[in-house]
This record gives sequence, structure tokens and C-alpha cells, in this order.
Amino acid sequence: MSSPPKPTTIPHIVKEEVIASGKWLKLEKTTYVDPVGNTRTWETTKRTTRQANAADGVGIIALLKRTLHKDCVVMVKQFRPPMGCYTLEFPAGLIDEDESAEIAALRELKEETGYKGEVVGVTPVTCLDPGLSNCTTQIVMVNINGDDLENTNPTQQLGDGEFVEVLLLPLDEFQREIDDLMKKEKIVVDSKVYIYGMGMSQAFFKPNELRVLKQ
Repeated sequence: MSSPPKPTTIPHIVKEEVIASGKWLKLEKTTYVDPVGNTRTWETTKRTTRQANAADGVGIIALLKRTLHKDCVVMVKQFRPPMGCYTLEFPAGLIDEDESAEIAALRELKEETGYKGEVVGVTPVTCLDPGLSNCTTQIVMVNINGDDLENTNPTQQLGDGEFVEVLLLPLDEFQREIDDLMKKEKIVVDSKVYIYGMGMSQAFFKPNELRVLKQ
């Protein structure tokens, strides 16, 4: 097997040309220089709604805490036309103009699930599908006081054309609940959700099985 060529330059974008544009997305032809100096092209999708110096959107890991109940992760199930089926996702949405990630997360959580929560953490800006798009997100961690009167009977505030079903999955059974749902229904799980479930499974049940790599 031949060795890959050694980098000789810093990869960089030469130009970006719009091929097609819609209300929410645009397709661009990106010309760039690779690490060995070759000029190449890439097809890139971008959102048209990005605000300056902000991520495109937020994803919300919301934990519902209630007296005498297990802690539950608040999830949303909805039909996604690009997938042609229902998906299981964290509540999420785009960041509006002049919004912080924290404010956008609390707004989207209220709209999609009806719950009012408190932000307890937020990630840096992260990419979603870098081989396809420049779309970015921030994951916001939110705690919900389920004993609060406002959260005992939450009411969604969905917009026109939004159809969102709220699911509450016990944190300590999160991955098992997801696997059971996938067996029962034609549903695709967001990769972020499944990775979170795998992490929770390791944390709850297999903390001593994590292998330590030998030096």
C-alpha cells in the first residue's frame, strides 16, 4: 500500500458559486485547494437563514424531573419529508436574529413540547454533516421542573404545518426504549439521539467494561 502524499499547502476555499437557491437552502459549487495543492470542486448545501456570528440552530437535551418519577428525556417524533418517514429527535430549531443559543433553546422547547425549562449547559458551535453542508448547531442542556404547575399540563405552541408528538423516555432506559420503538414502528432515529443513548447505557450499566488502551 502506497503512502498518502505529504501535505504541501494549507487547504483553502477559492470561490463559492450558487447553483440553486430556495427559501431555506441553497446549493453551491465550492472550488478549493487540497493539502497537496490540487484545485478541486465540491457540492455544498447551506442554509439561507444563518445569522452573523451564530450557529444555524440549537438542539435541546431536556431532562424532565418530577417527584416520585424517573427522570425522563423529552423527545419529539415528527414526519420528515426528506426521510419519507417519522423520525425521533431532540427538540430543535433555528436561531432567530439577535437570539442567543440559550434563548432560542427555551423558545423552541416551549413551542415544540409546551415545557418551560432552565438552561444548565451549552456546547460550543459544532458541525452536523460536514461532508454535505456547513450547517452548525449548539446543543443546549435544559432541566425541567415537572412539579411546576406550568409543566404539569404543557401545551404546545406549534406553527402552521408543524405536527410534533412529544415522547418522554426514562433516562436509565433510554437506549432500550429507542430500540423497542424502532422494532415497533417505521421510524429513523437521529444519530445524535442514538449516540446519546449509547453513552447513557455505558454510564448506567457498563462503567467497568470500558477498556483502557495499553500504552
